[in-house]
Amino acid sequence: MNLEEKAQAVEQILLELDEEIKQFRSWSSLGCKFGCGKCCFKPDIEATPLEFLPFAMYLNQIGKAEEWLERIDKLADDKICAILNPSQPGVGLCSEYPHRGLICRLFGFSARTNKYDKKELVTCSIIKTEQQLKFHEAELQINSGGKVPVMSDYYIKLYDIDPFLANEFMPINQAIKKAIEIVLQYYLYKDGEGVA
Repeated sequence: MNLEEKAQAVEQILLELDEEIKQFRSWSSLGCKFGCGKCCFKPDIEATPLEFLPFAMYLNQIGKAEEWLERIDKLADDKICAILNPSQPGVGLCSEYPHRGLICRLFGFSARTNKYDKKELVTCSIIKTEQQLKFHEAELQINSGGKVPVMSDYYIKLYDIDPFLANEFMPINQAIKKAIEIVLQYYLYKDGEGVA
């Protein structure tokens, strides 16, 4: 599978996840507070380069890959996601919402399986406290057959595309940067410019 095919495969998984989250949100009635984005300000979010491969491909297609590399380099020690735009009006604070990573999609609306084989919702304290009743009802329902995306299932799907890039967890900005560098290098050599 070449890099373009890998990016398409990742994009397909992300679209599948979006649909599963949509269904979960519909039956659970859980949702983020308008304009919140508090989870995006967590400084130690980790991601893999593979989940940002579609974003890197997109940036390359529109001619902004190198601009984004510079943008990430300027952030240097800033651990807040480069895609985050706190001044953006609207529901979320993600400047590239359609291209956000897997972790950005999963958090809040997915579950993990605990050591007792029970599913636990992975969500923020705001949802747990401000939507407490809905949260508890959703947890009960998912353990009696209610459909919810399971984090590990989606990471396994990424692993099936590229085990190396799917296992390489790093701070989110480094993951985005590495994805962009991989795409730029791929096209450099694909187009023959990198051949001496």
